[in-house]
Amino acid sequence: MTAASVMVVDDHPVVRDGVTLLLRSDPTLRLVGAAESGRAALVRVAELRPDLILLDLRLPDMLAPEVIAALRQIHPGGRIVVFTAHGDHQGLCAALDAGANGCLLKDVAGTDLVSALRRVLRGERVVDPRILPDQGQQSDALARSGLTRREYEVLRLAAQGQTNPEIAETTGLTRNTVKTYLQSALHKLGARNRVEAIGKASEAGLL
Repeated sequence: MTAASVMVVDDHPVVRDGVTLLLRSDPTLRLVGAAESGRAALVRVAELRPDLILLDLRLPDMLAPEVIAALRQIHPGGRIVVFTAHGDHQGLCAALDAGANGCLLKDVAGTDLVSALRRVLRGERVVDPRILPDQGQQSDALARSGLTRREYEVLRLAAQGQTNPEIAETTGLTRNTVKTYLQSALHKLGARNRVEAIGKASEAGLL
């Protein structure tokens, strides 16, 4: 059986090294490369076309859902597993919606990680049960609100106190685009300003 090629995208060397050691011990998985940022990942995936990409949720330059959406364009056949230390992060919902094939926590034992990656390669969707137990409710609330994932993501960052320029930096969007998404979210929520929008989103179970 040919070993499946795996690429790791994480800005922490200790994580990349740990995964490298793990995969070396398993003949069915072969590490072909690594990247430490979203943009670097897009370049490397286009070159290497790995069977599976293990992607950190929090990269220094891009949000995981954005990276996933771009990877789906560049390499549609690649499986993507989000690997995170933050089990309750709402970004995981967005990552799954963007097309991730799985979400795993970084404290997963080595054998469990290998087994989960094999399952994803077989076509299963694997999500650690500790991640987002209320994921279904939150997705339902989002569907009812009519907000797109991007509008929701911008509103969520605004709720964390980020200004438009900060949101632009976090998401990699332009300031004008951030403003457009926020205005659209306000309109859909029937809110006059961002404070009211955050309140209404919170009441609707979105934040």
